[in-house]
Order: sequence, then C-alpha cells, then structure tokens
Amino acid sequence: MNFEYETERLRMKLLKPTLESAKQVLEFHSKNRIIFERYEATRPSNFYTALHQKSLLEYEYNLAIQQKCIRFWAFLKSDPSAMIGTVCFYNILRAMYERCELGYKFDRRHWHNGYAKEALAFGIDLMFGELGLHRIEAYVMEQNAASIRLLSRLNFECEGICRKSARIRGKWEDHMLFAKLKDLK
Repeated sequence: MNFEYETERLRMKLLKPTLESAKQVLEFHSKNRIIFERYEATRPSNFYTALHQKSLLEYEYNLAIQQKCIRFWAFLKSDPSAMIGTVCFYNILRAMYERCELGYKFDRRHWHNGYAKEALAFGIDLMFGELGLHRIEAYVMEQNAASIRLLSRLNFECEGICRKSARIRGKWEDHMLFAKLKDLK
C-alpha cells in the first residue's frame, strides 16, 4: 500500500506524524468544530492542540503500517496545501471477517462538490482491491441526511438500526448501520 494516491481531483495521503501535519489537522478540526462535534464523542480537553493531534497521527500511522486503521487526508490537486477532508477505514478485521468500518468528514467550505464521493469511492476500491476486504460498514445518526444520501449514492445498503450504540456529546444515540459488500460494488 502506498502513502499517497491521486484521484481525478484529489491527492489522498496517509500523513506522517510531523508537527507540521499536526498543525494542519488541528486547523481542519478547528474550522469545522461546530459541525463535526454534533456527530462525535466528547473530545478530551487537549484535543484542539497540535501536540494531541501529533499523538493521534503517530498512533494512526502505526496502525496503518499494521493495516488495522487507514486514514487518508484529502487535498485538492489544484491547491496541494488545501486539506479538505479525511476518510478513515478502521477496526479492520481479518481472518473470517475481512471487514472494516468507515468514517469521513469534509470541510464545510468544500461540500456539494462531489469531493466526499470521489474520496470514498477511491478508498472503497482500495479496501476491496488492494486490501482484499469483503465488507465495509458505516454507522450514521438518523438526522445526518447528507451522509445517508452519500452512502446511498455509493451503493451502501441500510441493514437496520443499532439502538443506543454510541455516546455522542454525552448521550447514547441510535445509529443506522449501512454496509457495502465487495461483490455488490
């Protein structure tokens, strides 16, 4: 697996854990904090610091080497310094499962341009092709209509509701389970 790929309009990168990369990630999260936090667990008090982001990059880099979690950061080819989103394939299980979970977030200033779909389609093809996975799952809160539309356009199917499956902002929330199988690309 490579550390950098290109799609039609994007550069998809596994970031090395440098302070420079951590500052970029911190800026990405900070700019979109209000939107992202609606759908995520409560952050530790030091989350919005470069040192914490560097620690996360180190942790994820080591997991990527082991092919247990692979997070790509999306940059515009037309502006290589513009980080616009992230796509993460995590909880990668091998043996009898050959599956993973999918998470993604994109800078609100770049919504409605097809970048998320392009980045996800690339990552899904990589997981099914190069990594040989069989199944990709995504969990989405029912009120996240944009994610539901995106997954539907990528041919994920809703398999049901996972009741009170994740604590978001201190409250247990239901999530819809979407899945895509390799055979049904």
